[in-house]
Amino acid sequence: MAAQVQQRSPHPWIRLLLLPLLVVTAASAAGASPVMSDDLHALSKLKSSLLSRSARDSASLAVWDVAAPPASSPASHHYCNFSGVTCDASGNRVVAINLTGVPLHGGVLPSEVSLLDALSSLTVAACSLLGPIPASLASMPHLRHLNLSTNNISGFFPSGPEPYFPSAEVIDFYNNSLTGPLPPFGGGRLRHLHLGENYFSGGIPEGYGAFTQLERLGLNGNFLSGRVPPSLSRLKRLKEMYLGYDNLGRLTRLETLYLYSNNLVGEIPAELGNLKNLVNIDLSFNKLTGEIPASFAGLARLKLLNLFGNKLQGLIPEFIGELPQLEILQAWKNNLTGELPANLGNNGRPLTLDFLFLMRNKLSGPIPGDLGKCKTLAKVCLNSNFLNGSIPAGLLDLPMNNMLDLSDNLLSGELPEVIPSAGLRFLSVASNRLSGPVPPEIGHLKKLSLLNLSANALTAGVPGELSHCESLTVLDLSRNQLTGEIPTEITNLKLLTMLNLSRNSISGELPLEISKMISLGVLDVSYNNLSGRVSQSQLQGVFAISDAADFEGNPGLCVERARTMPLWLVPAVSAVVVVVAMASYLGRLRWRRDAAKRRPAAWKMTRFQNLDLEMEDVLGCLREENVVGRGGAGTVYRCATRGGADVAVKRLPGPGRRDHGFRAEVATLGGIRHRNIVRLLGFASGAEGNLLLSEYMPAGSLGAALRGERGALLGWGARLRVATEAARALCYLHHECKPRILHRDVKSSNIPLDAAMEAHVADFGLAKFLNRGASGSGAVTAAEDVPAVAGTYGYIAPEYAYTLRVDEKTDMYSFGVVLLELVTDRRPLGDFGDEIDLVHWARSTVPRPSDAVAILALADPRLPPEPAGLIARLFRVGMSCVRESSQARPTMREVVHVLSSFVTPVDNPAC
Repeated sequence: MAAQVQQRSPHPWIRLLLLPLLVVTAASAAGASPVMSDDLHALSKLKSSLLSRSARDSASLAVWDVAAPPASSPASHHYCNFSGVTCDASGNRVVAINLTGVPLHGGVLPSEVSLLDALSSLTVAACSLLGPIPASLASMPHLRHLNLSTNNISGFFPSGPEPYFPSAEVIDFYNNSLTGPLPPFGGGRLRHLHLGENYFSGGIPEGYGAFTQLERLGLNGNFLSGRVPPSLSRLKRLKEMYLGYDNLGRLTRLETLYLYSNNLVGEIPAELGNLKNLVNIDLSFNKLTGEIPASFAGLARLKLLNLFGNKLQGLIPEFIGELPQLEILQAWKNNLTGELPANLGNNGRPLTLDFLFLMRNKLSGPIPGDLGKCKTLAKVCLNSNFLNGSIPAGLLDLPMNNMLDLSDNLLSGELPEVIPSAGLRFLSVASNRLSGPVPPEIGHLKKLSLLNLSANALTAGVPGELSHCESLTVLDLSRNQLTGEIPTEITNLKLLTMLNLSRNSISGELPLEISKMISLGVLDVSYNNLSGRVSQSQLQGVFAISDAADFEGNPGLCVERARTMPLWLVPAVSAVVVVVAMASYLGRLRWRRDAAKRRPAAWKMTRFQNLDLEMEDVLGCLREENVVGRGGAGTVYRCATRGGADVAVKRLPGPGRRDHGFRAEVATLGGIRHRNIVRLLGFASGAEGNLLLSEYMPAGSLGAALRGERGALLGWGARLRVATEAARALCYLHHECKPRILHRDVKSSNIPLDAAMEAHVADFGLAKFLNRGASGSGAVTAAEDVPAVAGTYGYIAPEYAYTLRVDEKTDMYSFGVVLLELVTDRRPLGDFGDEIDLVHWARSTVPRPSDAVAILALADPRLPPEPAGLIARLFRVGMSCVRESSQARPTMREVVHVLSSFVTPVDNPAC
């Protein structure tokens, strides 16, 4: 029976069914499974979609050859060799794709990516992606790691069938343009969820408390509202959470809590003291009231405690001085009262307190003596309080401390001794009740840049040992009871820019050597007992530029000034003027002929480019009719070369004043090259001052263009382009130069435009090189080079005023103000009602940056309100740059990326 069955022929319809099976088997044997074909098809669709809007950049994925493999090697799955593509161990299936930083310029992620059903990791970060998130992503069965951060993905987060991202462990959509409610993730495997810096609105889903494995949660930088759900207290593994809201629970593993720069009200919850693993707490710049919670005494791991910029009251608790790991304590600008903790600075063996900022409170009592033993202190600011008693011994000797500000208190007694190893750069004890002599040991402070002992009751003479402070730029001993003569040794201070000895009892003659101090720009010796005579021929240097008020109040001192012209000479002088005017042309020709003979000894010209220009040509251009701009650092002239081209010549003040950035500009511009940075063509130095020769920008500055008639012709597309070009220049300074460069005076008037209206960054008179130290941080201190905050008011970042330190985020704030100028056509400082400046006015006018209607209401009324999306996004980028906290501001590299991803409007007359 069995033999008979084996001999039967198959029925025809059975043969028909078996045929496809044989074909599939043969295909499998040849190594070309349908599943593999799906992977190749998905990669083909992915490449096509990612490059659909940037054909010119197709080379970025040129190695993705999606053509079929050669027939001679059918088993070679060539797509496993694509850059950024990883296959499994068998070499059959695609399991990971990483295209971080590939310049896709507007590509879109296609839905066909879900055909890669073996994919476990997908990273397309910082690639300028546009469009929505494909809904098919949510159902990919094996996707564990998804990173689409720092793109321009927009729209709502797609909803999908359950399970929603069933295998996801890492989901990162940081820094995109997503809107709508937060997505209702339901996966229990999530360890990292970052949705920050988007435009999500509404509340935080209660279901987020079910992520039992979650270690990091980032929802900051959105427009969320409502209460933080209590369910988040169940996240027992959570280490970092960035929300921007209060009402936390029992997150015992939480290490970092940043809630700064919000509008939080009420008291600090005592429950925060239960978070025993907290290392960093920042509640600054809110509206918090009440006292510092006693429960904070249990935070033994706490290193950073920032409470400044609130309305806190009461005492600084004694336990603050007992926190064993505390490094930074900032509680300034509150209403704190009472005495400082007696054990402050003696916090256990490590003695790790670094920053102590408690200025602008109502603190009283003495300064704790233990502070003089805290060897790691780097900055102490206790100014503007009611502290009394003497300055503790050792407080001026701390080896790591570079800033000590005790001004505006009620301190008394004598200044303590100073040892040579002290590292102070900034020392101010002004406006106290100190007495006794100025310690000559202060001369040991070789790094000291600013010394302000004014408004005390100091006696004896000005010690000549101060001349050993070779870095000193500001010396203020005014309003004391000093006697004796001005020591001539003071004139050895080569960097001194300001010397104030007014309102003392100093006697003797005014040392004429002071007139030879090239760096000195401010001198005030008024209201002393000085005597002698300074003739008109001796009015050199600082004597020549000082006002009579700088010398008044010295009955025995005679400083001659240029005499006024008697009335009877006026007609005669008028006649002479006419004669001189008639002869001016001939005289100018004669001057040019003789200039080469007269000037070489007085002027030295250095060229960085081949210029058809001699020194006499440059000097001949320094006439009123050639002035194209004036500023605090000098006057700019237009100068034609002998070949007919134009250059810009900036004339800086002459001798007797500081160089107004001459050396900074030469050092900075002489070594960098960037399309959007004004080129330095050369410079000249002479007895009459310094000159800088640079590219001439015929369209003037951005500020002038906005305020003038051409402002209405500078359309939204052009403004976007100008902003992007300026950002690229600053990005080059911050991220590509070695060492990095801080501009420190970013403003619209320092962004000139060439004939094609292309933006450049200019005026590097305040620029600083920035070297990153061993700690990884980099910044410069204002006290290192100038006596006050450098820059232009209206553009200066708020933290600069109280820390006197600047880094890249200081430039970011200034650039943000420029962006707000571009959107609103408002000056940084002006009539803003009760608001201080443009930034505060913009914040109050548009309290919610998602409110596009409010943004359009403040946009430049000379331009049409379209494209509304571009206007709103330019405004939002500007507001992100001027955030109160410097840490929350983006980097210039991020700003360039965001601005470059904006779609420029179709060309029209206004663009």
